[in-house]
Amino acid sequence: MTEVLGDFIRALRSMDIRVSTSEAIDAGRVVGVVGLDDRMTLRDALSQVLAKSEDEKQAFRETFDRFFAFDQFKRRQADNDAGEAAETDETGEAREGEGDSGNGGSPAGGGGGAGGERYDLVAMLERGDQAQMQMALAEAARQERLNEIRLFTQRGMYTRRIMEAMGLYALEDEVMARERAGNEAGAERLRELREELRLQVRDYVEKQLELFTANAGRLLREEVLAQMRLSNIDYGDMKFMRGLVRKMAKRLIALHSRRRKVDRRGVLDMRRTIRANVEYDGLFFHTIWKTKKVDRPKVMAICDVSGSVAQVSGFLLMFLYSLQEVMPRVRSFAFSGGLGETTDLFKREKNLEEAIREALHCHGGGSTDYGFAFADFERLAMDDIDHRTTVIILGDARSNYSNPRGDILKKIHARARRVIWLNPEPKGLWNSGDSEMKRLAPYCDKAITCASLKDLERVVSELLRHAS
Repeated sequence: MTEVLGDFIRALRSMDIRVSTSEAIDAGRVVGVVGLDDRMTLRDALSQVLAKSEDEKQAFRETFDRFFAFDQFKRRQADNDAGEAAETDETGEAREGEGDSGNGGSPAGGGGGAGGERYDLVAMLERGDQAQMQMALAEAARQERLNEIRLFTQRGMYTRRIMEAMGLYALEDEVMARERAGNEAGAERLRELREELRLQVRDYVEKQLELFTANAGRLLREEVLAQMRLSNIDYGDMKFMRGLVRKMAKRLIALHSRRRKVDRRGVLDMRRTIRANVEYDGLFFHTIWKTKKVDRPKVMAICDVSGSVAQVSGFLLMFLYSLQEVMPRVRSFAFSGGLGETTDLFKREKNLEEAIREALHCHGGGSTDYGFAFADFERLAMDDIDHRTTVIILGDARSNYSNPRGDILKKIHARARRVIWLNPEPKGLWNSGDSEMKRLAPYCDKAITCASLKDLERVVSELLRHAS
């Protein structure tokens, strides 16, 4: 059952249901407690430990029903009984002589693995034994590692390998034995059953392919777009990219949503401990340790929204304002020439994408001047910067050969906790032409290339992780 549960969890993950290692262990314990007798009880019990949100619960139920569907062999028992009766009437004499054909109609070997050693495929097919056929199929699929199927073109290969594991060679030997014995009707009957088995196994393989690769194409596309330079993203992919940003932000929220506390173990808070135990005559029933609270970060984002940099800035703003739950104190500023604050715009606009478009429209399009922008920032926000503030600057530092006012950035660095510069250009282009990175980078705690969603996610995740 451990392998089956592992495959089921893999199928859940392919449907974007996050299952941690501890949750997988809990699922194993649930199976041990509720057992396998009642399908609905098992489904409800597993959903309690493996599905968190309503969307995940719906996806869980659909995946459970498909994964544990035992309808691959839906031939009616009445049809099988009628077929067997007709065959017995027509070929009774021949059947009596089959015992001399070598296998006696009951091949015990030749199938290998699941089919050859434990199951008699010929007997199962002729009896129409549904339950045993399902067991043989499931065991053969595990033996051939069907859960590793990834491509549609692998259907034929896995279908053949599973049939071989179930005892295909023994079945073919029996067909030839009946032909040699003159039992053509019996041989034809087995050929029909073999073809029916092939179709049923192929259906099973296709269902497993759907389970384990349900989102493979989308996930591959997400992985490619997340690492692609944002300036190279096609306009047709922008809607998909916005959904990917929200997904990344949701993942970061899940990691950092709780207000963390770091305990300094060994440092006992005597005053609070004594007060807490007054009612127990001074006996220390409850000990209280000194703790250091880790606060949510205070962030100011300065974004260059000119030219190709605007697209990267738009995604950074989308990231920051998607994290309001864990990073509520965000002030944003946009500039190309003059700088303006856009914080109120995001509070006023219900639609985040519309707010970003308006910010780019209002503050983009001018001739880039970092010195002028820093002077505006000094006037608008310098007094609000303190030792808890992280200042993020996103831009290519190309100031059209004007003075970038490194002296103002030096003041910002002296006041802030950290200054991080995110440059969309490769480092090889820094300091070329009108780039002023050489003059501005010394006043930054970190200056890195940031041109893709993966880069933005790493920066924001580090910001949350080291916030204080």
